[in-house]
Amino acid sequence: MIFKFFGQSKVDTFAKSLAQDIAKRYPPAIANNPEQMVSQKRLTTILEDTFNRAQQFNRENRLGMFKKAKLGNTFKWELKEMGYEEKFIEMATEGLIVYLTRGAA
Repeated sequence: MIFKFFGQSKVDTFAKSLAQDIAKRYPPAIANNPEQMVSQKRLTTILEDTFNRAQQFNRENRLGMFKKAKLGNTFKWELKEMGYEEKFIEMATEGLIVYLTRGAA
């Protein structure tokens, strides 16, 4: 039990995979460079795909309030470690939390 508490959880692993998926489709080098603009529609599609995956994970795993918060925090820190700017990190994390808390669509 103690080892599971200190080990990487399923929620952490999933949150990191969400951030990595965003990085594949919208790398920090592009996100942080104002000269390499990506259309708003493309960015919205990338984020909505990610948030929909999170919502499906939530339905399958019945995440409670604390696990949703853990998912959001791990996602946020993974984006920071990847080098995204704070403005994008806050927007993406807020969107993730909204999708998770609004329930089934």
